[in-house]
Order: sequence, then C-alpha cells, then structure tokens
Amino acid sequence: MSSPQVLKNIVLTAFVGFSIAVGEANAQAPHRWKLAHRIDSLLTVRYRNMNVDTLYITRPQTKWMLKGRLNVSGASIVANGTERDHRFESEMRSDYKSTVSLGVSYLGLSLSMALNPAKMLGHYQDFELNVNAYGKRFGFDFIYQNAHNFKGWHQVEGLERTELPSDMLALKTLNFNTYYSFNNRRFSYPAAFAQNYIQRRSAGSFLLAASAQGQSGTVDLDGQDFRFTMTNIGVGAGYGYNYVPSKGWLMHISGLPTFIVYSNTSLTFHDTRVPLNYHFPEVIITGRGAIVKQLSPSAFAGLTMVFNFTNIGDDEDLSVRNIKWRTRLFYGIRF
Repeated sequence: MSSPQVLKNIVLTAFVGFSIAVGEANAQAPHRWKLAHRIDSLLTVRYRNMNVDTLYITRPQTKWMLKGRLNVSGASIVANGTERDHRFESEMRSDYKSTVSLGVSYLGLSLSMALNPAKMLGHYQDFELNVNAYGKRFGFDFIYQNAHNFKGWHQVEGLERTELPSDMLALKTLNFNTYYSFNNRRFSYPAAFAQNYIQRRSAGSFLLAASAQGQSGTVDLDGQDFRFTMTNIGVGAGYGYNYVPSKGWLMHISGLPTFIVYSNTSLTFHDTRVPLNYHFPEVIITGRGAIVKQLSPSAFAGLTMVFNFTNIGDDEDLSVRNIKWRTRLFYGIRF
C-alpha cells in the first residue's frame, strides 16, 4: 500500500473515532445535565430548609456570593512574676500579618484563596493558618501560628527596661474554640460572619462554649535557652447579640468565657522542668464583633473581629497572658 493511501486510512480512522466519541458525548450530555440539575435541586432544598423564624432570619434569594477580604492579625504574650524577690514583667508582640483573599460561595458551600503580599516579597517569614465555620447552631475557629518575628521588652523592678531582639522568641500556638447557640431559630452567627443568612430583627442567644490552646516556645536570653509548653482546655458559656438598628444594618457582639478544666504547663531551663501550678480562675475568653451594611439589593460590606485571650498562672509567682486577634474588612456581592 502506498504512503498516501496509508495516510488517508489513518486520517479516515481518526475521523471516524472522533465522530463516535462526539456522538457518545452528545448521547451522555442529557444524562450529565440531569445529574447536575438533580444535585443543584438537592443543594437548593438543603439551603432553603432553614428551620428558623423567618421574621428574624432569612436566606438571601440568590445562590451565588463573591467576597473580597482584607485580613489583619496579630499576637502578643505577657509574663508577670517574681524572681529572686524582685517583680518582673515581659511583653512580646509579633509582626502584624496582612492578607488579601477572594472567596466564592454557592448555596452555602464556600471556597476561598488568600495571598500575603509581604510574604511573597520576603518581608514576612511567619506562618499562620485560619480555618473557621459559622453555622446557625454550631461553629468554630481554628488558628495555628508559627511565629518568630516577636519584638518586646523585659523589666525587673528597680532596673531599666531592656529591649528584646526580634529573634529571641520562637513560638508555635494553636487556638480552637467552638460554640452552640440555643436560640438558633432567631439569632444567627453566620449573618454577621459568613453573610449566608440575613438578620432581619434584633435577637440574642445564650451560648455554650469550649476552648483549647496548645503552645510551645523557645526563648534565647543571653545565650541561655528557656523552653516552655502549655496545654489548656476550657468549658463555659456566654452570650451573643445581633442588633438591627435599621433596615440594612447589623451589629454583632458576643463573649464566650471558658474556665480551664485541664492545664499542663511547664518551663524547662538547663534540662530542669519546672511545672506551672494551676491557680483558679484560669480562663480562655473568645470575643467576637461585627458590623455589616447592605449597600444595595446585591452588594454588602462590613468589618469583623475575633479576639482570643488566655490567662494562666499566679501573679505572685508566674502568670502568662496570651492575646490573639484577627480583623477582617470585606466587600461582597450576591447574584
């Protein structure tokens, strides 16, 4: 068989195969469309089945939501105590972390991506992970931070304050807190923090809460290494309130104090482990605030803040206070 004939047969075979494939795809297209439509219907039913008092809470009429966000977060650690009959106090603050993110949501299912410009340019070396989910009944915040860029000071009673270098403290921190809302038919956490609900009237709710914190750090002070670890678990209750002063506005504030029921904290110096004794009351407090404004039927903007505070130990011996916070400025559209 000549070369042109071989080439002709190859082209003919490829064309026939392509035609069969297209025909099969077209034959399957209606089935795929029906499957996609079925999934969309199930998600829509799930999304609309709110089991709430619609005089107070409702869902947006649209299915899609697009949000742009500017996030800023920071952390600090403060220690007070007595060393050789002299009072001392130390404070260290991490560099602020700023990220920009874009998120898309379809019928309450969300996906987002965040970028840290300072980290991309090599100006920020720390690592931080924030995962949060706010439901009308349950919700949680999970925050992990590996920070090295702390700056601060140390002062002993009767002596001048000493500035501490930024490379002295390396700290890994994990914070977790969760809530349960009793009045979830009228009070909506996600209306303030996820915007996939709309709060129409003012309402509040008592909240059950649980918190946990794990932390490990190394302090290099004048060539001497101090290592400390702490694990704390707390349970408690609090209150949240959504205030609707007028149509299109929402203001939220909530506080969730939890008392530590399990604590394991120690300081290691020269391979000698010194436990930090439990001193009642030791607490983990989570505070949240938000302001949301409906700019038009499809556009909204707002500001949220989450604040974590932990206090352990005894001021007469050694006490440690941790603060972790995050603010978020956002603008979104529904369609």
